[in-house]
Amino acid sequence: MSESIDVVVDRQAAIDEPRLPSLTQLTHWVGCVFAHHPDDQRLEVTIRFVDELESQTLNRDYRGKDKTTNVLSFPFESPPGVDLPLLGDLVICHAVVAKEASEQGKPIEHHYAHMVVHGILHLMGYDHIDDHEAEEMEQFERELLAELNIPDPYADNTPMPNREDA
Repeated sequence: MSESIDVVVDRQAAIDEPRLPSLTQLTHWVGCVFAHHPDDQRLEVTIRFVDELESQTLNRDYRGKDKTTNVLSFPFESPPGVDLPLLGDLVICHAVVAKEASEQGKPIEHHYAHMVVHGILHLMGYDHIDDHEAEEMEQFERELLAELNIPDPYADNTPMPNREDA
């Protein structure tokens, strides 16, 4: 991984759940992604952990999909003349992440790291609308997660649940 860089993560927990990642974990995971984009000066991100109702409401209101999802990405669009280091917001639904981790037989911490890496890449402009973009993004996720000592989340060739929703 590239040299360590300073990132600012605003961790918000709208739920009372002891298994949520710590600020230290989040900062480490986000920093891993940012280290691969040294020219990007947007080094602040908000990560909010929510319940199923808030996830579903946001997904419905902003994406037209009336269901819960694991992670939603909201890039920050700076008004003209305003120069802020904000990349955007991630909204992560704990219930969905916990269920997916259980179904996929992986530690919840690993799945949270994957969701954070995946969401940050979306905030940086990566996408998976077509197969080529999806493979490029998934390969970058594999590389980043390997740096974090987390196994390939796509090893069983099963697409990430809710891939169309992120």
